[in-house]
Amino acid sequence: MVSNMTGSFQLMKSLNRSLVLNIIRTEGAISRTETAKKAGLTPPTVSTIVSELLEEGLIREGQTGVSSGGRKPILLSINHNSRYVIGVDVGTEEVRAALTNLNADVLAVKKKQLVPGMNEEEFLSIVIGLVQSMLEEKAADGAHVIGIGVGMHGIVDHTKGESIYAPHFGFQNMPIKVPLEEAFQLPVHVENDVRSMALAELWFGGGRNSEDLLVINVGHGIGAGCIVNGRIYRGRHHIAGEIGHMIVDLNGRQCTCGGYGCLHTVASGIRIRERVIQEITLGRKTAVLDEVDGEKERIDGETVHRAAMKGDYYAQEVLAEVGRFLGVGITNLIHALNPDKIIIGGGVSKAGDYIFKPLQKVVGTRAVTDAAKKTEIELSKLGDTAAIRGAATLVLSELYDYQKQER
Repeated sequence: MVSNMTGSFQLMKSLNRSLVLNIIRTEGAISRTETAKKAGLTPPTVSTIVSELLEEGLIREGQTGVSSGGRKPILLSINHNSRYVIGVDVGTEEVRAALTNLNADVLAVKKKQLVPGMNEEEFLSIVIGLVQSMLEEKAADGAHVIGIGVGMHGIVDHTKGESIYAPHFGFQNMPIKVPLEEAFQLPVHVENDVRSMALAELWFGGGRNSEDLLVINVGHGIGAGCIVNGRIYRGRHHIAGEIGHMIVDLNGRQCTCGGYGCLHTVASGIRIRERVIQEITLGRKTAVLDEVDGEKERIDGETVHRAAMKGDYYAQEVLAEVGRFLGVGITNLIHALNPDKIIIGGGVSKAGDYIFKPLQKVVGTRAVTDAAKKTEIELSKLGDTAAIRGAATLVLSELYDYQKQER
């Protein structure tokens, strides 16, 4: 009985500590008294927690606030550079590792190309080597790293820290958490890369005031991160958000998943490249070819975008069709999930209005109600840092958040 009571006390103390930290984080600068009110805790309890956090250097005292009759209160804020996190973003072609502070600000980045046809052991060796290099470099600067977050391509079991299926690499049931924790003796959190992006948008990006948020990544593939009631929604079998395999064309092309007419086959970066190369081979005249000096194998979404900006009608039409198909997919998601906001990121989204305007037109025409037609949709402002900041936020959510980031 005593053991249970002790365990319950320690749990409550830990929850209260995270609650206080999270309030200080979200408020930016706040007094002890206001923290106690927002937390629903007694002033002595908050004072004890604050003293511990100050001693550890996690928070700091700064400017004074406005007095309500007595002494001016001293405001508390997070000491963002007191601790650091390693965020790892696993793309289809490269791995990036970043050192971030407690605000997920990216302070340093290292990259490593992924080798085509590599096996699981080779992949893990690349990731571990990249993280090791970052840790060794920053150890000389006295950086105190508290954990590693990994945003992994494909379907991920976040509880086990395993890659269930990484379609681009062909990996199945590959442990990531355990090998990294054994290598570095640090806590490791693993999540799908787009869910990591959604967490970054929720904490630091355009989704900060949203409870129900959908973040869509349109790059080589297409995926979504779903936030429901402020929490990551993963689904029963970890596949919530696999919208690239939403069927939008019953008579469409075969997808890598084996199905036909998936969104991936009409709106991904890979499809843009395949379509343009195919039509050039069949004789299509387009300025896209000029962008790559006639070497059609070098064509990608970026070269199509450049040609579109120079007035090439065909390039503009290719991007507009991508936008229309994305609009169909997003309309379906609005009807299924009815989010507060939708944020679109990834390489293809850099084409901006060439994709965004056709997308908005479809949603504005096809959504079922006037309110649904006006669902807030915007391009990500976090850009290329979204995934890597999200990976770091997997660790920060354990530090700050007194509720579990799962559903």
